[in-house]
Amino acid sequence: MKADGLEAAIALAAIVMGERGAVLVLLDSEGECPAQSGPRLLARARSARLDKRISVVLAHREFEAWFLASASSLKGCSGLSDSIEDHPSPEAVQDCKGWLRARKAAASKYEEPVDQPSLTASFNIALARQRSPTFNKLYREFEAICLQAY
Repeated sequence: MKADGLEAAIALAAIVMGERGAVLVLLDSEGECPAQSGPRLLARARSARLDKRISVVLAHREFEAWFLASASSLKGCSGLSDSIEDHPSPEAVQDCKGWLRARKAAASKYEEPVDQPSLTASFNIALARQRSPTFNKLYREFEAICLQAY
């Protein structure tokens, strides 16, 4: 993430959220190791607003890796094949969007703004948690934020 971009986003989120709430930053790791990049980004984000609860989660490589982890739950969704199966190593795939594209109907292409919302609404969260360590981290962070709110 470019210098000061994260800090500016945190500052804006803090203004929008007001007194209560938390900021959850979700980024693609773009091939970097989330376990190494995540803590650095979290330190930057927290230094921007010491008064806010902030979490940072990096999807390993791409957000779409989480769909690969539970691909069998997406059969027929957004034009995906009815025979699609879970990828055995979803976080090792270099081009998750390409993997999804190859499993769509011939006339259909993968388009983030169109496909991400419908796939996100449909994929099996429990299966993705089992098969994707970074999705499991997102789940745990979100759960902690929700539990802290009460």
